[in-house]
Amino acid sequence: MNSSNDHHERMARLTFSSVYPHYLAKVEKKGRTKEELHQVILWLTGFDEKMLQQCIQDKISFEQFFERAKLNPNASLIKGMICGYRIEEIENPLTQRVRYLDKLVDELAKGRKMEKILRAE
Repeated sequence: MNSSNDHHERMARLTFSSVYPHYLAKVEKKGRTKEELHQVILWLTGFDEKMLQQCIQDKISFEQFFERAKLNPNASLIKGMICGYRIEEIENPLTQRVRYLDKLVDELAKGRKMEKILRAE
């Protein structure tokens, strides 16, 4: 991904709590549940429900969000296009992690089976 530092800095400063309602609306509009969204987020980040709620309440940035996360070892299996970029080609680690989350939310909203979304082996 050939992107500007401005883009990466904006991504780092963006708060998770400002994006979370959009994730929720997107999946619920397509008939998926808040619980399924949380399952996807918890799988990727290693958070528990309490930690996730704390991140939302504290209005932390995506940079802080992913600093606290213990990324799932299978996250590198998340591939494909998101927002016009091929995820596996994104060089900035934080931007790539945010796009991992975006891709998982997209797959959930598109009705993909949970075991496929969670890259079950």
